[in-house]
Amino acid sequence: MSTTEARNPASEAIDRLSALEIVHLMNAEDARVADAVGREAPAIARAIEMIAQRLRTGGRLVYVGAGTSGRLGVLDAAECPPTFSTPPGMVVGLIAGGEGAMFRAVEGAEDRREPAASDLRRIELSERDVLVGIATSGRTPYVLAGLEYARQCGVFTIALSCNSNAEVANHCDLAITPVVGPEVISGSTRLKAGTATKMVLNMLTTGAMVLLGKTYGNLMVDLRATNTKLVSRSRRIVREITGVSEKEAEQLLARSGGEVKTAIVAHVRAVSAEEARRLLDRAGGHLRGALQFDAG
Repeated sequence: MSTTEARNPASEAIDRLSALEIVHLMNAEDARVADAVGREAPAIARAIEMIAQRLRTGGRLVYVGAGTSGRLGVLDAAECPPTFSTPPGMVVGLIAGGEGAMFRAVEGAEDRREPAASDLRRIELSERDVLVGIATSGRTPYVLAGLEYARQCGVFTIALSCNSNAEVANHCDLAITPVVGPEVISGSTRLKAGTATKMVLNMLTTGAMVLLGKTYGNLMVDLRATNTKLVSRSRRIVREITGVSEKEAEQLLARSGGEVKTAIVAHVRAVSAEEARRLLDRAGGHLRGALQFDAG
């Protein structure tokens, strides 16, 4: 029996606990997750490096999963465009059962292998991409089939699971396996396993985007200002890095098409927005490099 399906001795009497006792129990179990993820640091770092390398050369990051695992992949993919101003197709999330499975369970979808290959053919998976198969159990047929198809296409494959000796680990180039132990409710992998999965996915995309120059220090200088909150954040970032006033930050962003990095380079280097973009391009998109770049 896999550890995620095993009974957790700490929660065998959970139905006799008070609400506060349930909270303390779950909190104690959740505290184990960070250590489990931390033990996988070398594998996660290797995955980040490979993802950044493929994205830098025009490839994509593709998540494949079912149920909670699939939803977490789709969620992480959806957060990349507003956070890092990535094209919508750079990070792709596929879930067994299609888009409808995001909101309502599709019975048996995870057990069907055939749709995985057709889903990947539909997005024109290529050898330039990286595929992450997410299966907390380590044996989801849809994910296994996706990994197998991806390897046939020459894609670099990563398997993310939460059970040691997971089957998916035998069908990938790199395995990430944070073993979180039995769940508070036996088999409910939306709990600790889901939390571990979310933590790893956060690391994969955030780490790769940092390597691609999407941040300056810990500031998200490549954000896309699609709402009032992000417009304010854009101005705040420009002000913090350049020292200009609120009004000047607003004007710099207006002249730069709302592009935070362009506005900062234009001001610091005293150049036009067009020249700022050229400097950024020559620095590989890294703001720090563009600010220090010798244009001569």
